[in-house]
Amino acid sequence: MNKKTKNFLVKIIFIVAVLVLWQVLYSLKIWPEILFPSLKSIGQAFITAFTEKELGVMVLHSLSLIVKGLIIGIILALLFSSLSVVSETFYTIYNMIVSMCDLIPGIALIPIAILWLGVGDAAIIFMVIHAVVWPMSRSIIDGFNAVPQLYLEVGRNIGLSPVKLVFGVFLPAALPRIFSGIKVGWARAWRGLISAEMIFGGGGALGIGYYIQDRRTNTDIAGVFATIIVIVIIGIIVEYGLFRTIENKTFKKWGVIR
Repeated sequence: MNKKTKNFLVKIIFIVAVLVLWQVLYSLKIWPEILFPSLKSIGQAFITAFTEKELGVMVLHSLSLIVKGLIIGIILALLFSSLSVVSETFYTIYNMIVSMCDLIPGIALIPIAILWLGVGDAAIIFMVIHAVVWPMSRSIIDGFNAVPQLYLEVGRNIGLSPVKLVFGVFLPAALPRIFSGIKVGWARAWRGLISAEMIFGGGGALGIGYYIQDRRTNTDIAGVFATIIVIVIIGIIVEYGLFRTIENKTFKKWGVIR
């Protein structure tokens, strides 16, 4: 049995063990069913969510928002981080901004988002951008700082301008860090999106967060757990289906990472 197969089996066994433990706890009736539903109830709620409650449409809406926010956030992070290696003054200022803004929880910006953009998709995209820009900028800047001085000296000796140094030396050398920043930004943006939708959903932005809040309001705990499963499934698909595939076909194949 190879390592990949063994790791896969370990994950499957763990998931099965969690499901068995859940059903055992349900059978013991430690908590009322309204608070701790059975796996059957959660499964029925999962099916109902897609067949009767239009959760599928809400999932697509949420994904469209996070894609828009991620694209804008990635572009801004790359732009500002690149400017930071062109200008030392800009680096000093932007590095300070990143250090400050990365500490601000997204929920603290909700009043500002409401006042500036209202309650809707624009405010949610704003929250996603906030969740992406700062951690990704930090990763990119760290990647730029880790570029060997020899590379920079060679680039300058052959006459590369600061802009060409960015595209010809800094970005290629820091590509693994940039990709790592995108992964961190995605994870934070996904959590921020769900949280924002739970708050802004009533304003017409009907996404996954709105649905889980609606199930809570209707005391449908099985529906809440079913929605959490949907959130986890999407996260796993993006992590293992997209990011891991890119890593295996690029960085690991090139020997850049293990």
